Amino acid sequence: MSQTIETHPILRRPALVCGSLIAGVLALVLATPLLPSARDGVVPVAVAQRDLFFGDRADGGVVITEARSGQQVAVLQPGEGGFVRGTVRSLVRERKREDIGSAIPFRLTAWHTGQVTLEDQATGRKLDLTGFGQTNAEAFVRLLATKE
Repeated sequence: MSQTIETHPILRRPALVCGSLIAGVLALVLATPLLPSARDGVVPVAVAQRDLFFGDRADGGVVITEARSGQQVAVLQPGEGGFVRGTVRSLVRERKREDIGSAIPFRLTAWHTGQVTLEDQATGRKLDLTGFGQTNAEAFVRLLATKE
């Protein structure tokens, strides 16, 4: 019995992954204008904040480093941390389009409102990570909780 592309499980997976990544990037782009600001009458207060660098390793892993101390915060092994990887890669693509290097860190912030944001300090782009659900936001919150 032969299988078509639509029914073969190995051939369907890349399409699902690509579709999910595209949907995630679209959600990131659409969620950004929903962030509260002082002009809305809400002045958010940061309860935890950390500037981070995300670096690719030759084996496909990602090293996350605290910008101020240079200490390693976490390592995402190949195949791990899909939401973190996808979110950061979307911001890095924007930096590349604007011909901005990687010398400026990303700012991860937990707010008193329960919101978690990731800001690209090089482009000014700020993403509301809580808009992607509790589990996805927690993937970033863990980076705030690690020791320096």
